[in-house]
Amino acid sequence: MNQLVRRAATRIASMLGIGRITALKDSGVVQTVQYQTPLEVASAPRLAEFGFSSGLPKGTDVVLAFIGGDRSSPVVIATNHQGYRRTGLKDGETVIYSQWGQEVLLTKEGVFVDAKGKDVEVNNATNVTINASKGILANTPLLRCTGDIVDNCDTNSRTLKDLRDAHNDHDHLVKNAQRGNDDIRSEQPEEQVT
Repeated sequence: MNQLVRRAATRIASMLGIGRITALKDSGVVQTVQYQTPLEVASAPRLAEFGFSSGLPKGTDVVLAFIGGDRSSPVVIATNHQGYRRTGLKDGETVIYSQWGQEVLLTKEGVFVDAKGKDVEVNNATNVTINASKGILANTPLLRCTGDIVDNCDTNSRTLKDLRDAHNDHDHLVKNAQRGNDDIRSEQPEEQVT
């Protein structure tokens, strides 16, 4: 009986382990990592939450589960990189971050995106809608748009280009000019709005 209990205890103790990532393969149906422990260098699939994936940097710590205590059947079930771990979170906050410092931080006060000086891009959207109850502020030295702009779009169908064209093409009757058979009209504005 003692021998059975000892074997069961050994098997339970062998069900979990800790290792460190030495390589990553992220091309198949499941991500595979190579890890190193004091006892071995081996490969294991990494299980992660649906809808979230990350490329683990070398040196990432991993928790390994060995199915049934069998060291030939490992699975990575948790990861952490000591050098890149985002610290300082308050109760209830969530952050998505990279090893380069970019992050999306969800807090009680709001949602904050820090791109660390890199581009932020939204691709393949049919429409993008921003619903803001107070306003939208763009702190930028230049706001560019490749197409037309329509303000008051619920009641107005004219674009800013339409308004520029109307301004550039207009003239006025010259006041207090002696009339003949034709109205005397001013020239179009010298300074065109482009």
